[in-house]
Amino acid sequence: VQLQASGGGLVQAGGSLRLSCAASGRTFSRNALGWFRQAPGKEREFVIAIAWTGFSTYTDSVKGRFTISRDNAKNTVYLQMNSLKPEDTAVYYCAADRNSGSGYVPRSVDEYDYWGQGTQVTVSS
Repeated sequence: VQLQASGGGLVQAGGSLRLSCAASGRTFSRNALGWFRQAPGKEREFVIAIAWTGFSTYTDSVKGRFTISRDNAKNTVYLQMNSLKPEDTAVYYCAADRNSGSGYVPRSVDEYDYWGQGTQVTVSS
């Protein structure tokens, strides 16, 4: 099983990026999918996640700026990031939770079993 994240890069403050995470090896159509991020010297933190039903939840700092979506046919989850700020700079990781068919959307690192390799997002001021 592999999650491949892509789409990171360098962008100026106020700009946008779209991250993608494609899964292979098994289907995650009924699992929650999420994005976490880790800045240098900090712990990995929850950003946003989406249930298989389409319900999503996010951390307050990205409200109104980040959107998560999924394409189950492509086994892919996306993170659209708008109005980026320097404090959004981090390595972004996609993840899939261990429960299939649950409408619950985990926000904890420990509740996700499958992880992508991370993609760097750098926002310059």
